[in-house]
Amino acid sequence: MTHTDHSIDLEQSWLSRLHAEFDQPYMQALKQFLLDEKQQGKQILPKGNLWFNALNSTPFEQVKVVVLGQDPYPTPGHAHGLSFSVLPGVTPLPKSLLNINRELLDDLNINNSHTGFLQPWANQGVLLLNAVLTVEAGKPNAHQNHGWEQFTDKIIHLLAQEREHLVFILWGAYAQKKGKFIDRQKHFVIESPHPSPLSAYRGFYGSKPFSRSNTYLEQYGKTPINWQLPPI
Repeated sequence: MTHTDHSIDLEQSWLSRLHAEFDQPYMQALKQFLLDEKQQGKQILPKGNLWFNALNSTPFEQVKVVVLGQDPYPTPGHAHGLSFSVLPGVTPLPKSLLNINRELLDDLNINNSHTGFLQPWANQGVLLLNAVLTVEAGKPNAHQNHGWEQFTDKIIHLLAQEREHLVFILWGAYAQKKGKFIDRQKHFVIESPHPSPLSAYRGFYGSKPFSRSNTYLEQYGKTPINWQLPPI
């Protein structure tokens, strides 16, 4: 997983800022961990060419909104490297995503119940970043604390320092802890409970993150996000 490894194809604006990370001891240890898992016959999700899909879909200068997730869906055929998103045709949708759709309908009267494929958001500047970029099939959080968190912290630091007037959407305590250093004078941080069924009723519903993001972007002369997903 070094930057000379051609199996890792990282978009240039990110590679220029992150290439040194791949030589760090923590990243070497992560690479070894993932190789060992693979050699033991464990299925790693998503596929290797999708680990960096969030970065490859949304170049550094094009990021407008960051939606921070925890780790990929552990069900084969679901995750494709964008937080909260599933591949086209996945039904039923994961419960958190159903609740995101419900809040969007309430907030902006946009109905996305037909899909959970959020790639069109990423293409418009929504960085759908998970804190941990891989998972073992069937085992949520199996790859926590093996180095990914340090790598994704670096991504958030770079955005918070080098860019201004970004929206950071931090759903749940995990994301909020990860984004605690973001300068609230320089960026707009939206915090609420997580959209999972366990916590959505504690303040995720009614938090209006989509309209609030767009209002802020427009305030700073940026094109708002079209949250409506096209038919698949």
